[in-house]
Amino acid sequence: MIVKKTLFPSPNPHVKLYEITYISSGLRVKGLLAEPVLKGTYDGFLYLRGGIKGVGMVRPARIAQFASHGFIVFAPYYRGNLGGEGNEDFAGDDRQDAVAGVELLRNHSRVAKNRIHVFGFSRGGVMALMAGIESRDVTSIVTWGGVSDMFLTYDERKDMRRMMKRVIGGSPNKVPERYEWRTPLYSLENLEAPVLIIHGEKDQNVSVEHAYRLEKRLKELGKRVSSHYFKEFTHYFPPRKNQEIVSLLASWMKNQ
Repeated sequence: MIVKKTLFPSPNPHVKLYEITYISSGLRVKGLLAEPVLKGTYDGFLYLRGGIKGVGMVRPARIAQFASHGFIVFAPYYRGNLGGEGNEDFAGDDRQDAVAGVELLRNHSRVAKNRIHVFGFSRGGVMALMAGIESRDVTSIVTWGGVSDMFLTYDERKDMRRMMKRVIGGSPNKVPERYEWRTPLYSLENLEAPVLIIHGEKDQNVSVEHAYRLEKRLKELGKRVSSHYFKEFTHYFPPRKNQEIVSLLASWMKNQ
């Protein structure tokens, strides 16, 4: 899976970082891999970023933060970014970059057998759910400020409509099937892993309605779901609270 691995400057002396090139649907895609320096096996952690292209790009400090909680973390940049081949299509074919990321962790010599967690932030929420639907043996899924409904994103984010029409190939009125394909709410029957939802109720980037719809649908299907809603927070949590939530979700993952 990995065709190139280069040491990358780490902000944490207890975590080694590598920029890697791996294969996803025949494309050479890049990403960041973080490994605790301390020897031993660890749970795998697939970090799925939000945004598109340069917006919301993977941050080394964030990846190292999760690795410091005792995970081997892989964060794809998604196809077409930072020298990777192909083009992002906003939770379309680029979802395979996430599925291939699960496989990469599964084959990692230091990842404990059958212990791979998937985390998605913002647009990464859709990617995480899709990866869990396609890779049914993942241990858990966390969606933080995560998108769950692409129709709702188009309605809410007038500033993103032009990009979505260009990347997806039209508006929801013109190509509803393309938005439905990108909306995991329609295929959650195939999800086996427990889901943890984290969302700020004042979120203007991804409204809390995404979280409510996801939780409601999972409960209707009898799936395992937990949620934490925060009345006072937006899409971004203050640093101290952020650290608290990272500790909380790391502990939740390890208990699954």
